[in-house]
Amino acid sequence: MVLDTIGLRVGDYMTLNPISADNETKLHDAIDIMAKKNIGNLVVEKGGKPSTILTEREILSYIVKEGKVPDIQIKDVPTKRFAIVSPKELVVDVAKTMLEKKKRLLVFDDNRLAGIITVSDMLRGLRTTGGNPTLDDVIRRKVHACVYHESIFKAAKIMYTKKIGSVLISKGDTHAGIFTERDLLTRVLTKGADLLDHLEKYSTSPLVTARYSIKGNDAAEIMSINKIKRLPLTGNKGIVGIVTARDIVDAFRRP
Repeated sequence: MVLDTIGLRVGDYMTLNPISADNETKLHDAIDIMAKKNIGNLVVEKGGKPSTILTEREILSYIVKEGKVPDIQIKDVPTKRFAIVSPKELVVDVAKTMLEKKKRLLVFDDNRLAGIITVSDMLRGLRTTGGNPTLDDVIRRKVHACVYHESIFKAAKIMYTKKIGSVLISKGDTHAGIFTERDLLTRVLTKGADLLDHLEKYSTSPLVTARYSIKGNDAAEIMSINKIKRLPLTGNKGIVGIVTARDIVDAFRRP
């Protein structure tokens, strides 16, 4: 059934029982939890209550700055503050909060943690509206890439300095794959891989792409089917842009 955005409540689309860890948990153990659960946000508890959120970005920063994951507890990591939303709020309204404040969103009901709502959750709801917005205003036209034989560390450094979550992997005249923050967690750090090893071994391939002219709902469907959050877009001369799940949420909420 096609719904108007006015009918989309956070409580109907949030992820229940978000994964959490005590702030005295070792960072190495926290990374293992995130990799096994395939999540990019780990709720950090202090005294049994949510205090901050550990994200893939903080882990990436240690790789770039120190060349390794340090032997520290989560409480020693500069984790992210979160914004609190209610299950009764509209998805389109909390999307605005997420995008403008650049914060993860935890859902509290009567001062109790009830869930977390992510960009993937929001897209799942917004797609039911039947809308199919243009992506012209949200497409990222600058695409960063590494050659397949370059190092994991070089890709991590590009992602950190450019504040992006992925780099494409080029081989010859084509892009053969993509390396993401999630790949860093699940394929590199939890496997004890050498950061100077070749990217090709740890990237996701084959590369899933779509035409540059694709619209929001259609792009979101491709992401959902392939369980990805970044979609490179092709034109007459190869890849000419990339769109993320967050970008598509932004497109849905625009007039």
